[in-house]
Amino acid sequence: MLFYAHSGLRYLVLLAGILALAYFAYGLATRKPFDKLGRILGSAYSGLLQLQVLLGVGVLVTRFYYPALIGHIVMMVLAAGVAQATLSINRRKPQPAFVLPLVGVVVSVVFIIGGIMAIGRGVFTTTAM
Repeated sequence: MLFYAHSGLRYLVLLAGILALAYFAYGLATRKPFDKLGRILGSAYSGLLQLQVLLGVGVLVTRFYYPALIGHIVMMVLAAGVAQATLSINRRKPQPAFVLPLVGVVVSVVFIIGGIMAIGRGVFTTTAM
């Protein structure tokens, strides 16, 4: 059951990432000030990504281990770390902007895609194992 939750949550994480990416890019392009919606989208993305990592730990404990998981685990932890760090740093700045969160989301989505591909799966494919 954890495996299917982990696999299905991937789509919500990617959707939240795409929404955050689009909003941050729009905010940067229009030069509007960073607002509450930006904080909400960033927090939702980061929170879903951290939940995904937590479910992944559960899957790791309940399923068998194989060497390709090392790349997957490293990439996912890096993705969660980059997303959280850039959003936290931006939140603490006197004048939050869209550049740092945009870079954080782009880098973390690249790590997510790399992590999915590290275990030999496509971004939009689901398998039983």
